[in-house]
Amino acid sequence: MPIKSYLAHSHEGKKQELIEALSSLENCEVIPAENKELLIVVTDTEGKIQDEILKEQIEAIDSLKLLAMVSGFNTPKNK
Repeated sequence: MPIKSYLAHSHEGKKQELIEALSSLENCEVIPAENKELLIVVTDTEGKIQDEILKEQIEAIDSLKLLAMVSGFNTPKNK
């Protein structure tokens, strides 16, 4: 189960729009920085394909200026 964290920068004046767009995506949690035009985005998906689809959805958001992965790891599912 891939879990990744990103720093997301919005276009100027588009922070709230970006928060709303990211928050509407499943498997995606958004934490806004209090003093910068910066968002922390944490994703938690069921597998590699779902993770790739979610990343493509995030990158397609118009208010997103820059997305940088900070950390990522894959934990095996318990059977």
